[in-house]
Amino acid sequence: MTLRADLAFRGLVHQVTDDTVLDRLSAGGVTVYAGFDPTAPSLHLGHLLQMCNLRRFQLAGNRPITLAGGGTGMIGDPSFKDAERKLLGPEELAYNVSRIREQLGRFLDFSPAAGPAQAVLLDNAAWLTTIPLTDFLRDVGKHVTVNQMIAKDSVKSRLDRDDVGLSFTEFSYMLLQAYDFYRLHVDQGCTLQIGGSDQWGNITVGTDLVRKMAGAQVFGLTSPLLLRSDGKKFGKTEGGNENVWLDPALTSPFKLHQFLLNSDDELVPTMLRFFTFLSHDEITQLDEQIRTNPQRRDAQRALAREVVTIVHGGDAATAAERAGEALFSEAIAELDEATLLDATADAPSSHWSREDLLAGVDPVEILVRCELASSRGEARRFLDQGGVYVNNVRIDPANMVTLDAALLGKYLVVRRGRRSTHVIVAA
Repeated sequence: MTLRADLAFRGLVHQVTDDTVLDRLSAGGVTVYAGFDPTAPSLHLGHLLQMCNLRRFQLAGNRPITLAGGGTGMIGDPSFKDAERKLLGPEELAYNVSRIREQLGRFLDFSPAAGPAQAVLLDNAAWLTTIPLTDFLRDVGKHVTVNQMIAKDSVKSRLDRDDVGLSFTEFSYMLLQAYDFYRLHVDQGCTLQIGGSDQWGNITVGTDLVRKMAGAQVFGLTSPLLLRSDGKKFGKTEGGNENVWLDPALTSPFKLHQFLLNSDDELVPTMLRFFTFLSHDEITQLDEQIRTNPQRRDAQRALAREVVTIVHGGDAATAAERAGEALFSEAIAELDEATLLDATADAPSSHWSREDLLAGVDPVEILVRCELASSRGEARRFLDQGGVYVNNVRIDPANMVTLDAALLGKYLVVRRGRRSTHVIVAA
């Protein structure tokens, strides 16, 4: 199986400047780069596709360069954005770069043991913040026409709107990224830039600039964007208000696992191809499981396990799986506080007096006060049916619920049925 065939199976080639580069990648020995701007102190799930692509290329004997955009991050890529990005201050930008460099450094093989395929981690601030403006305009700007730049879809999408303009600051981003490609070609022998399909305009300006300034042919390759059913980019939580981060301090391995476990059936086949290194046979078998037994969610489980392992390691993936299983078993008592709070984050909660709980509370009152029953009569019926649990232990209607049952001395997870949950916090 060649790398070219693998990329085709996974649907990872959207646009390519010259198809022959795919055969070069299959043979190995190509230096390829992807850039990651430090707009936040962590990369997010939307970045994972290009990180996986770099790993695929390295495993095939190619040399990956991860470029932290300490320079371009000062500007912000306007490509297909609805409005101008907030410009970050120097301290915040430097902090973000340091965190992102750490994440990128754990993802590929940067050790000498990788031989000619040893990964390289660079920061474009090294050249973008040191070149004089007049030199940049004279030596770089003269090779790119305004006509060429405004013809790019990423720019036209903003220029064609009456309510949002495009500042010269943002307009210059395309030149800066093109100059990155030139410097990486001259300094590192890089001949391929990769990115999402929204980067096609920036990438092709770069390939053209290298041809004009260095007299060399270089290549560009994009992968399709993974879009949710509402047309927005994949990688945000439900409602699209928060990124799913790759930093465990911002999105825990458990939350990442749950996010992927709850993926829609129609997205999972593509996600298995984009974000995992499962074999083609394994993926097609999981495709069949989605078609014939979607209720088992075998594909989602495989996806969640593989991605959490890639991002956080096998131990974290195992712990996340066990935490998910613990939500519906007495093993919930074994969770640490952070994981317990993650696992119950979407459930409503209320604070109760420790004194009341020490004395004991009637199960009927608990259901009513937690709004898991609309009346005392309904609460009794639920209890008689045997479908009410505290910390996943079935409640005996005849016994009072006391603080002795609390997890970590203060949490009572009350559940009716499979999905209706309320967390009582002893205060």
